[in-house]
Amino acid sequence: MGRAFEYRKATKLKRWGHMARTFTKLGKEITIAAREGGPDPDGNPRLRMLIQQCKRENMPKENIERAIKKATDKSAEGYKEINYEGYGPHGIAIFVETATDNNMRTVANIRSYFTKHGGSLGTQGCLQFLFDRKAMFTVSAKEGVDLDELELELIDFGVEELGQDEDGNIIIYGDFAQYSQIQKYLEDNGFDIQSCEFVRIPNDYKELTDEQRESVQKLIDKIEEDEDVQNVFTNMAE
Repeated sequence: MGRAFEYRKATKLKRWGHMARTFTKLGKEITIAAREGGPDPDGNPRLRMLIQQCKRENMPKENIERAIKKATDKSAEGYKEINYEGYGPHGIAIFVETATDNNMRTVANIRSYFTKHGGSLGTQGCLQFLFDRKAMFTVSAKEGVDLDELELELIDFGVEELGQDEDGNIIIYGDFAQYSQIQKYLEDNGFDIQSCEFVRIPNDYKELTDEQRESVQKLIDKIEEDEDVQNVFTNMAE
């Protein structure tokens, strides 16, 4: 397996602490997706996928509808996707994705987390060279499907790596820019897509001792507690 599956192993289904946290995260993603691609799921692949994920998480229908409506409500404060990049203790690269309606609040919070935990917030784009952005699909196993043949079939749709996890689910990594083509192929061919995530996979991992890893994890945990934070990616090896 390649880098993608090393990433998958290192971050195996890391759950948000509370259901409300999950609903908040998905709600922001729905609002952003609906604003960018329109409120109709039939014509908006990303929104369609997010709604399916919400149903799997048992997110109430009214929450989904409220998030979509917020995207079309001109009087509502809109979320902006803003990334923050920096280094934590022991030189670990940390890439933070946020969705915020108040950039001044968010940047002040993120900077304080880095500073108080022995890190430093860098300039935007300073870690772009270190992480590759990918679309990661988790798909239920399908009877009669040969993974090697499926991978060859999907190469033309932007898929770069494919395999199975310990639960038997098919994990597919592909070019971020081609996620909608991959999604369409899977939908058209009757695959049950459990989720689609946009992930940032490091080009190189940095080994730490258990003690060093613990100090970095404290910073990561603090960042992830912030309500504006959607995802955190690092190059720390497990």
